[in-house]
Amino acid sequence: MWKQTTALVAVVSLFAAPALAGNITPTQPEPVIAAPAPAPVAPLTPNWTGFYAGGQLGYAWVDTNVAGVDGDDIIGGLVAGYDYDFGNWVLGGGLDYDFADISLSGANASVEEVFRAKLRVGPKIGRGLLYGTGGYAWADTDNLGSDDGWFIGAGYEHRITDQFSLGAEVLYHEFDGFGSANADVDVTTLQARATFRF
Repeated sequence: MWKQTTALVAVVSLFAAPALAGNITPTQPEPVIAAPAPAPVAPLTPNWTGFYAGGQLGYAWVDTNVAGVDGDDIIGGLVAGYDYDFGNWVLGGGLDYDFADISLSGANASVEEVFRAKLRVGPKIGRGLLYGTGGYAWADTDNLGSDDGWFIGAGYEHRITDQFSLGAEVLYHEFDGFGSANADVDVTTLQARATFRF
């Protein structure tokens, strides 16, 4: 009887030992995987301070005080300038040079080019800029000479990225005593603009 009990205790101890040994070993914590850093988000209102350059393309309407002399056609060219961001408002200056071939009905002439030196100012709206603009304008024709005048208008520019923006601008120009015809000429332009900032 004693031998049987001793044998039974030995067998139970033999099977229990691995179970107890397994419970004594501390469990290893699972590795913690760090979440990826969030992608940087462009600011809602970007800083407009800096130089820009680009191009524009649109349409122009020319009217004169001479009966029957007017015209309209495509116009487009290059733009460049500098803006300064004051926080909620932006002030800037720029230069535009447009190429054109606007035939004037009733006259053997066409408007060939328009140059502008401009100021613009306006409030920031999210990633956009709504602005008024005006300044000096000069226009040239193939047969009637050239003249200088002034312009005024408005536009909107939206920052697609920190460097690239799209916009639109409408301008009214006035030239008094234009060239050899001594005519009063009004020019209205509507153009889309694309600019790169650096």
